[in-house]
Amino acid sequence: MTSRTKQMKESKQEAKKQQILSAAVELFAEHGFYKTTTAMIARAAGVTQPYIFHFFKTKEELYLAVLEHGFTEIGKAFQQVTAPSDTLYRMMGQAFAQLLEENRKVILLTMQAYTINEEAIRAFCKLHFEWIHQIVVRKFEEAGVENVCLAAATFIGRGLSMALSETLGLPALSPMQANVKQVGGE
Repeated sequence: MTSRTKQMKESKQEAKKQQILSAAVELFAEHGFYKTTTAMIARAAGVTQPYIFHFFKTKEELYLAVLEHGFTEIGKAFQQVTAPSDTLYRMMGQAFAQLLEENRKVILLTMQAYTINEEAIRAFCKLHFEWIHQIVVRKFEEAGVENVCLAAATFIGRGLSMALSETLGLPALSPMQANVKQVGGE
């Protein structure tokens, strides 16, 4: 096999893998981890079920690949924000809101995955939420934000609240709404 033929084959396989991941995002978002089957994903991706297992040994491994993408996107979005301490919190919130608008399903899946009662998924989420927390802490430290640990925990909590608001279609829970209407009607 020539290097060009090998490269074309690898490119085609990568495209199929992306089709599988895209179908998985849609179905996991619609049906959840437990009700989504690899047969459903295969049908939606236009591949055979055994072909999925060529890339992912288990449904859980496929789900973790979806989450990896989501966590990576969140981390990149936060790492790219540069702002002084008085606007950093707001700018990072806007970066998350934009990411949520552009990649809604995968971001919501990622933000809620810790609720799945599978040890490997919980461990994965713990590791990646720690990574996100470290990014946020580092950003806040670099900007000179006061009480960095509290600010980072509050920021991540607002992100989780935003995901809950989006998932339930309950705008009143959104921190973005709280910025418009101050608590207590002040």
